[in-house]
Amino acid sequence: MNAAPGRRGRARPAFRLTPFRLAACYGAFAWMILLVALPHLLLAAASLAARGDPGYLDFSRLSLDAYARLLSPEFATVFASSTALAGGATLICLLLGYPFAWILARAPRKWRGFLLLLTILPFWTNSLIRTYALIALLGAKGLINAALLGLGLISAPLELLYTDFAVFLGLTYTLLPFMILPLYGSIEKLDPRLAEAARDLGAGRTATFLRVSLPLTLPGVAAGCMFVFLPAMGMFYIPDVLGGARTLLLGSFIKAQFLTARDWPFGAAASVTLMLLMAVLYAFFVRSGGLGAAHGARRRAA
Repeated sequence: MNAAPGRRGRARPAFRLTPFRLAACYGAFAWMILLVALPHLLLAAASLAARGDPGYLDFSRLSLDAYARLLSPEFATVFASSTALAGGATLICLLLGYPFAWILARAPRKWRGFLLLLTILPFWTNSLIRTYALIALLGAKGLINAALLGLGLISAPLELLYTDFAVFLGLTYTLLPFMILPLYGSIEKLDPRLAEAARDLGAGRTATFLRVSLPLTLPGVAAGCMFVFLPAMGMFYIPDVLGGARTLLLGSFIKAQFLTARDWPFGAAASVTLMLLMAVLYAFFVRSGGLGAAHGARRRAA
């Protein structure tokens, strides 16, 4: 059989597993096993091991002591501050990225490529270098303080650098494109006829957006939030550069356990806990109506 019936009776070519496709599948599986699954398994194993000599693990004494230490007040404080900063950065990225992605998706095609170029342009420069560039803006002798002093709005430089605000700004600035691109992909797929039908039925612009456009773009919202929230929780160089010793996020805490304290089981347990938390949050979002609402809206529209 060379063809299979489509959704509306149209024939579609049957999938043929050619040698090239077979090699590509094996290569992808090998890549995922060696560079994704195996490192995660090693990390989970390290979290169960005991702390041996500096830089070494003792696998002869497996226990859950590292996970029990995650209940300490020190880790709870770091986790709470990390969640607050990462959640705030995700919210700001969503509020800024959704309108920009909407304008980008609805822009004329001759301008769309240029706007996409502006979106991905920051990726052409190393993010660490861009983070150091923020020091020129936020420092005591930076551009912001120089402008405010020149206008006479302040009498002394503001303390912007090495604060939670600087870390928050750095996270938002670095991760905003990761929010825009998934949103753009979802908004571009919207059928304009659905919004026109809603307006023909008497719905205003707000009702059309809340009941038609927003539910259909929830997959992009979910993907963007995951792409922003998880890296924001794990980034360590932004707090180190912009926050100094005053701001300790989860990524900085994990880095300190591996490189400074040499407590690999504790750092591995914190890493595994972060991954499991994100998996649970995503599964809860899917089951509680996030992506289900989008699929339901598509069925109602059809």
